[in-house]
Amino acid sequence: MVHRRRLRSSWNRVDSGELHQAPRQWQPWLSDTGSLTQKIERAIGQKLEVVVLRDCRQNLNSDESRYFRFRIKRCRIREVLLCANGIPLVMAHSIIPSTSSSGSNHEVLRLGKKPLGAVLFAKTRMRSHKKPPREIARLDKQSALWKKCFQQYTGLPQVSWARRTLYQLKGRPLLVSEVFLPALLNYPAN
Repeated sequence: MVHRRRLRSSWNRVDSGELHQAPRQWQPWLSDTGSLTQKIERAIGQKLEVVVLRDCRQNLNSDESRYFRFRIKRCRIREVLLCANGIPLVMAHSIIPSTSSSGSNHEVLRLGKKPLGAVLFAKTRMRSHKKPPREIARLDKQSALWKKCFQQYTGLPQVSWARRTLYQLKGRPLLVSEVFLPALLNYPAN
């Protein structure tokens, strides 16, 4: 089915009903509330490979900084590809404010080739029953996130679907955007 109608804005809450504007094959990936890493590893039957594209301090754009109520201008940005047998399935763009990586959260600075989800879900799984705010978007060449991701991974399709989640790590915010790549559709979403 071809979806001619675009989403109302760049990012829309998953529960807004706009999820149904996404192609049906992407809906289970976009709406899942658990660990994306664990879901993909179950689907592919192996551990994901993490390829770190960028891990540095950078300024946020206004769309990203609104999640932090515009109080944070500069954060650590971590961009990785989650791959199966060398084939990229997801590109993750994570924003980690300094206050979120200090004190007992310092392990988030030493992830290396470990997925961020391994830290987030190990720490929050048993503590919070509240679902973190999640939004979805159809990204294209006009999207700020698409442009940032394309700088690091030129294999990014001209149109991609993504989800963005504001997680809490011991009460400190981290914003994780996951851009789904076409090869992910080779695996079952259930």
